[in-house]
Amino acid sequence: MCRNIKTLFNFEPPANDDEIRASAHQFVRKISGTTKPSRQNQEIFDRSVDEISDIVRGLLDSLVTTAAPKDRLVEAEKAKLRATQRFG
Repeated sequence: MCRNIKTLFNFEPPANDDEIRASAHQFVRKISGTTKPSRQNQEIFDRSVDEISDIVRGLLDSLVTTAAPKDRLVEAEKAKLRATQRFG
Protein backbone atom coordinates (compact mmCIF):
# COMPACT_ATOMS: atom_id res chain seq x y z
CA MET A 1 0.00 0.00 0.00
CA CYS A 2 1.11 3.55 -0.62
CA ARG A 3 2.83 4.96 2.46
CA ASN A 4 0.98 8.25 2.11
CA ILE A 5 -2.41 6.67 2.68
CA LYS A 6 -3.01 6.88 6.42
CA THR A 7 -5.55 5.27 8.71
CA LEU A 8 -8.48 7.67 9.05
CA PHE A 9 -10.84 5.78 11.35
CA ASN A 10 -11.24 6.30 15.09
CA PHE A 11 -9.27 9.48 15.57
CA GLU A 12 -10.07 12.55 17.60
CA PRO A 13 -10.79 14.87 15.90
CA PRO A 14 -12.32 12.77 13.11
CA ALA A 15 -10.87 12.80 9.62
CA ASN A 16 -11.90 15.86 7.65
CA ASP A 17 -12.87 16.05 3.99
CA ASP A 18 -9.40 17.25 2.94
CA GLU A 19 -7.73 14.22 4.53
CA ILE A 20 -10.22 11.86 2.93
CA ARG A 21 -9.76 13.48 -0.49
CA ALA A 22 -5.95 13.33 -0.18
CA SER A 23 -6.12 9.61 0.59
CA ALA A 24 -8.53 9.01 -2.30
CA HIS A 25 -6.21 10.96 -4.60
CA GLN A 26 -3.23 8.84 -3.53
CA PHE A 27 -5.26 5.67 -4.03
CA VAL A 28 -6.28 6.65 -7.57
CA ARG A 29 -2.68 7.62 -8.37
CA LYS A 30 -1.46 4.25 -7.14
CA ILE A 31 -4.11 2.23 -8.97
CA SER A 32 -3.75 4.17 -12.24
CA GLY A 33 0.04 4.13 -12.10
CA THR A 34 0.31 7.83 -12.84
CA THR A 35 1.06 10.85 -10.71
CA LYS A 36 -0.43 13.27 -13.19
CA PRO A 37 -3.07 12.10 -15.66
CA SER A 38 -3.11 13.30 -19.25
CA ARG A 39 -5.67 15.91 -20.24
CA GLN A 40 -7.64 13.13 -21.89
CA ASN A 41 -7.81 11.19 -18.59
CA GLN A 42 -8.13 14.13 -16.16
CA GLU A 43 -11.95 14.07 -15.99
CA ILE A 44 -12.19 10.35 -15.16
CA PHE A 45 -9.29 10.68 -12.71
CA ASP A 46 -11.05 13.54 -10.87
CA ARG A 47 -14.40 11.75 -10.96
CA SER A 48 -12.79 8.65 -9.48
CA VAL A 49 -11.26 10.68 -6.66
CA ASP A 50 -14.68 12.24 -5.95
CA GLU A 51 -16.45 8.88 -5.94
CA ILE A 52 -13.86 7.22 -3.72
CA SER A 53 -13.96 10.19 -1.32
CA ASP A 54 -17.74 9.79 -1.01
CA ILE A 55 -17.44 6.05 -0.43
CA VAL A 56 -14.74 6.52 2.22
CA ARG A 57 -16.81 9.18 4.02
CA GLY A 58 -19.73 6.74 4.09
CA LEU A 59 -17.47 3.98 5.37
CA LEU A 60 -15.98 6.12 8.14
CA ASP A 61 -19.42 7.37 9.18
CA SER A 62 -20.77 3.80 9.34
CA LEU A 63 -17.95 2.00 11.15
CA VAL A 64 -18.48 1.24 14.83
CA THR A 65 -15.90 0.54 17.53
CA THR A 66 -15.76 0.25 21.28
CA ALA A 67 -12.12 1.39 21.35
CA ALA A 68 -11.35 4.87 22.55
CA PRO A 69 -10.45 7.32 19.76
CA LYS A 70 -6.73 7.74 19.12
CA ASP A 71 -5.11 11.11 19.61
CA ARG A 72 -3.56 12.42 16.39
CA LEU A 73 -0.62 14.07 18.14
CA VAL A 74 0.26 10.95 20.12
CA GLU A 75 0.06 8.79 16.98
CA ALA A 76 2.26 11.27 15.07
CA GLU A 77 4.89 11.10 17.81
CA LYS A 78 4.82 7.30 17.71
CA ALA A 79 5.31 7.41 13.93
CA LYS A 80 8.27 9.78 14.30
CA LEU A 81 9.84 7.49 16.86
CA ARG A 82 9.38 4.45 14.59
CA ALA A 83 10.90 6.36 11.67
CA THR A 84 13.89 7.44 13.78
CA GLN A 85 14.46 3.87 14.94
CA ARG A 86 14.13 2.54 11.41
CA PHE A 87 16.09 5.15 9.48
CA GLY A 88 18.29 6.71 12.16
